[in-house]
Amino acid sequence: MIKELSITIKPEEEHNKKIINRKIIDELKSKLSITQYNSKTDSIYPVFIKKSIDARHGQVKIHLRYKVYINEAPQENSNALPEWKKADDSKPVLIVGAGPAGLFGALALLEKGFKPIILERGTDTAQRKKDIALISTKNLVNENSNYCFGEGGAGTFSDGKLYTRSNKRGDISKILKIFVAFGADEKILTDAHPHIGTDKLPKVINGMKDKIRELGGEIHFNTKVTELIIENNRATGLKTENTLDGNTKDFYGKAILLATGHSASDIYTMLAKQVPAALEAKTFAAGVRVEHPRQLIDSIQYHGKKAENLGAAEYRVTTQIKERGVYSFCMCPGGFVVPSATGPEEIVVNGMSTASRNSAWSNAAIVVEIRPEDIPAQYIENAKKSGCQALAGLLFRTAIEHAAKEESKSQAAPAQLLKDFLDNKKSTDLPKTSYTPGLVPSNMNEWLPKHISTRLKEGFLEINKNMKGFISHSALMIGPETRTSTPVRILRNKETYECTALKGLYPSGEGSGYSGGIVSSAMDGENSACAIINSLL
Repeated sequence: MIKELSITIKPEEEHNKKIINRKIIDELKSKLSITQYNSKTDSIYPVFIKKSIDARHGQVKIHLRYKVYINEAPQENSNALPEWKKADDSKPVLIVGAGPAGLFGALALLEKGFKPIILERGTDTAQRKKDIALISTKNLVNENSNYCFGEGGAGTFSDGKLYTRSNKRGDISKILKIFVAFGADEKILTDAHPHIGTDKLPKVINGMKDKIRELGGEIHFNTKVTELIIENNRATGLKTENTLDGNTKDFYGKAILLATGHSASDIYTMLAKQVPAALEAKTFAAGVRVEHPRQLIDSIQYHGKKAENLGAAEYRVTTQIKERGVYSFCMCPGGFVVPSATGPEEIVVNGMSTASRNSAWSNAAIVVEIRPEDIPAQYIENAKKSGCQALAGLLFRTAIEHAAKEESKSQAAPAQLLKDFLDNKKSTDLPKTSYTPGLVPSNMNEWLPKHISTRLKEGFLEINKNMKGFISHSALMIGPETRTSTPVRILRNKETYECTALKGLYPSGEGSGYSGGIVSSAMDGENSACAIINSLL
């Protein structure tokens, strides 16, 4: 007999096996009749499933979930790793982008022996680290190798959060087990909000890359896609340019999995020129990153209690202001704010944490929902003139990022005390920050669009009602945060995953508008790859 159950313990009891076993037995007694379970005669084998921390109602508790086997041995894991096959050179599939959608799409193709050929405009993780360092030390942004572009995609250098609500997209546990197989900590299998850590992710991603190549797949770095090769209304190949030497090369495949991420603006421009009917405008969000001392957030979330055994505290907030959502995104406890621009004329910020989450700060994006009808008329008109109105949101997003750059003239980010933002005054003295390129005092009310700034103000007041102390003299706003999702969707058939306007093209992941994180993107990449396989068998 197998019974799933949850028990609740105090933080100091987490590693006390006697207390945990007693609580499991007590729970079994309360849930089952004496004929189903007799604690004196029956043996039990608890298998740990999930852990979550509950800091509500003024008392910190830990919830542990178990699958308990009664009078039988635990079953072997039926969800083992997939069997990857040697790639068949006669079955090439092009993949644009080496982020989670691209990498997991490649692995899914290898389950059936199809040959993935990944084209990545950026560099491998080792070179990316060097290029990223130059943003802070030299104010130099490599537009092809940065926090967004390169091996592993944006997730590699932004914490590696694996929490998702996309249960219907695919097998979440399979994604997590693949990460563990390539070096991630096994804790991600049981934590309620799992993350790998930006210090450990490169090794994991390198392992995936090595496996793909070992099985005969190809990965071409510094290879930027410039044009689709279209024959008889079907995408048959890609024109590319080497970002180091400028040499061009054409690649051909049975199908193209497009997994370019939310920041590859030139891909949208390319599609707008070649296949404008493939694009539509979608809702996105923009706002700022709010950074607090970690101890302050810990104190708020843990109600002033010591957090020695609990780790850095997380928070998630959401509210509605004037019929638009205002919410937190990518919360980084014990983390850092990082520069995520993909071009020299823009400022973009993001957040990340190492596996230990032990920095002196905690931060999160606080963003405002932007629907297509919220885009100012000038950007809609400019998009129409370019031949594709769907790009209006992209133009608006770019304008915000350029406005931020005008404020700083470098990769130092515009910043303001949260209290000063509410009072509409420029900050004269900014606190220490985790943002290494530095800060420039700025009154964000003067350059953030009113649609965003007015809702942020009201949103902060609402957040502070539930998180007393969120608005404080040490709360710092750094901006802008504009890459939570893409403003453009690449249309595809719901059943076949194929682009509705161009055969042979399979849009996937965040850049195509169909996912919002590492795990959901990985599952979308798998689904797209499976759709490709089904179409070619």
